[in-house]
Amino acid sequence: MAHDQPHVNQSIPATNSDTPHCGACCGASEPPPLVPGAKQLVGGRRFRIPAMDCASEESEIRRAVEGIPGVLGLRFQLGERSLRIDGEPLAAMAAVDAIRKTGFEIQAWPDAPAASDVGGTSDHDHEAGSGLPRLLAALALATAAEVLSFQVPDAPWSRWLGLAVAAAAIALAGFGTFRKGLSALRHGRLNINALMTVAVAGAVVIGQWPEAAMVMALYAIAELIEARAVDRSRNAISGLLALSPDTADLRQPDATWKLVPVANVPIGATVRVKPGERVAIDAVVTDGSTSVNQAPVTGESLPVDKGPGDAVFAGTINQTGTIECRVTAAASNSTLARIIHAVEQAQGSRAPTQRFVDRFAAIYTPAVFALALAVAITGPWLFGWTALAAVYKALVLLVIACPCALVISTPVTVVSGLASAAKRGILIKGGVHLEQARLLKAIALDKTGTITEGKPRLVEWEMLSTSLPKAQAEHIAAALAGHSDHPVSRAIAAGLTRNSFEARNFAALSGRGIEADIADQRYVLGNHRLIEERGQCSAAIEAALRRHEEAGRTVSLLANSSEVLALFAVADTIKPSSAAAIGELKAMGITPVMLTGDNQATAEAIGREAGLTDIRGNLLPEDKLNAIKAMQAQYGATAMTGDGINDAPALAQADIGVAMGAAGTDIAMEAADVVVMNDDLRRIAETVRLSKRTHAVLWQNIALALGIKAVFLALALFDNASMWMAVFADMGASLLVVFNGLRLLRNSERR
Repeated sequence: MAHDQPHVNQSIPATNSDTPHCGACCGASEPPPLVPGAKQLVGGRRFRIPAMDCASEESEIRRAVEGIPGVLGLRFQLGERSLRIDGEPLAAMAAVDAIRKTGFEIQAWPDAPAASDVGGTSDHDHEAGSGLPRLLAALALATAAEVLSFQVPDAPWSRWLGLAVAAAAIALAGFGTFRKGLSALRHGRLNINALMTVAVAGAVVIGQWPEAAMVMALYAIAELIEARAVDRSRNAISGLLALSPDTADLRQPDATWKLVPVANVPIGATVRVKPGERVAIDAVVTDGSTSVNQAPVTGESLPVDKGPGDAVFAGTINQTGTIECRVTAAASNSTLARIIHAVEQAQGSRAPTQRFVDRFAAIYTPAVFALALAVAITGPWLFGWTALAAVYKALVLLVIACPCALVISTPVTVVSGLASAAKRGILIKGGVHLEQARLLKAIALDKTGTITEGKPRLVEWEMLSTSLPKAQAEHIAAALAGHSDHPVSRAIAAGLTRNSFEARNFAALSGRGIEADIADQRYVLGNHRLIEERGQCSAAIEAALRRHEEAGRTVSLLANSSEVLALFAVADTIKPSSAAAIGELKAMGITPVMLTGDNQATAEAIGREAGLTDIRGNLLPEDKLNAIKAMQAQYGATAMTGDGINDAPALAQADIGVAMGAAGTDIAMEAADVVVMNDDLRRIAETVRLSKRTHAVLWQNIALALGIKAVFLALALFDNASMWMAVFADMGASLLVVFNGLRLLRNSERR
């Protein structure tokens, strides 16, 4: 089963995004392009809409703008509460006017938004400061109106005073709701603001002004609490921006050091990071060695040793030594910044459950509105209620009808799941992949860099002659290998001890090895072919070579003019975590299969050590693609792990493509659906477990939201449920689903 969209060079659109919080959640559907087939302008103006919190509000804005001539495209990003309008300048200004007429405030995007803007701050955030006292005052006035209605209900002064107090409470708490609600009704849209406007106005008309005041005050406070809770999931990723320092210690032309804004540090410059400081920008170590805590980027729990040639990432913590580094990426394009951007983009990819809820809510709200209207009209005839009682029950239905808890239940859970994964060093590029990972039945594993370290290492060496001391043979081999850039030679040099031996008259023997003069003798270090050409092979040497080659090792032989002296075996070693990771996958019912371009003997040796039984070697990229198709036919949903380059066809064919060890690699981040930022294969099993937990929480939230509403709808029709009780029920359902979704974040924070 192939994806609807390819994995290679995949980009996630910013339109149609779903970011949690439901200021007006009433079932937005997938909107069509503003102008089908229109050419998108390269430029465009970007705006901030502080009150744009969910997909239905995005849809309201889109409908208000889509008929304006000259507007060629809209790009929404709910995570930032931003909108980019592509088109003619006059058309953009007309679009701004149209948006303001719908009741939304719109502002020019600041040239340099703060880090908090990236995660999105709303008018609710500001209400937490100046707005909260106002809402508490409204609640106090609503309570006073209730007291007056109960204590002295027949006194004229009490009625008028109570009405005035209630009106003041409604004005303090409900101005914004009424403004949005009237705009929605004027445009024929049913959202929570429209429902609350009708309910509160109806309660005032039938004389239930204390309840109207209490409903509006409780609703406004509930919205504030809900928004603050949801912001925790929204800001879980963007809060990582604070991990990167604003300044870097930059080396000046005169070799002095100066702290400069990190945005002004050019690629190729040299920066210094002292112990205890955070790395400000992606770079490669050029001088010094240290231990670095990479948990913010890769999720690794243990510090990683770094020396010359090793990459360091913005936001990581230098722990032990001062290092100098060459900058490899602009601050705006650091690995950490790309992770944050990718997760924010991923919020726009709706999970299957989320699409279902959106479609359901689009039907649910008008249906309950119609039910409320039917209750108001037919209640006196069918149940013998008074007209006022029937209207009151209908208004209670309108309050409880808000689909806020239902619509918010999915995006807050998905965003929390994405944030939880990112904190583990797992970048999941969309809710659809987060939810589908639980369905995996098989996984194809590339060998190099996935199961193995991806770097050759000297694993064994032995003497084949007694004519030379072992220590001397070691020093000679190290001197020879140190003059070659071949990966096998570098592995041998790194694994041996060198002394003062110096190689002279060095020569590379193409495809065979190297030779040089050491201590007045000519030595060679080469492969089996070279030794055969020199006539120095023997049955004993052939047996030793066969033993190592069957174990998947590459063998080099040290010889002088008369005999072979020693054998050196190099191999790409298995990662310490690979066997455990493959065991976890098997325990979860997922069948692991190795697909590699290496020869079958090497693949068999590595695969058996990792615990694999299905091992397929000598595969070209098209062979891997066909293997994925066969696995999908045999097992069902199949994942593929690879480096995002050679394995691109297989990654595209797989149901979920996974890139391993992709920290700092643009191509891998683009090619895969899931990016494991370090080299730990166990993260794949973690992804599957997180997918299962996320799916469970999604359906728990749906059940909570619909169950509470179903119970209260029955109470409203056949019992004495009041409007303010309906607000409590709606608020309770919303907060339950929000905090249930946030449990995914708490799980990640405990790790």
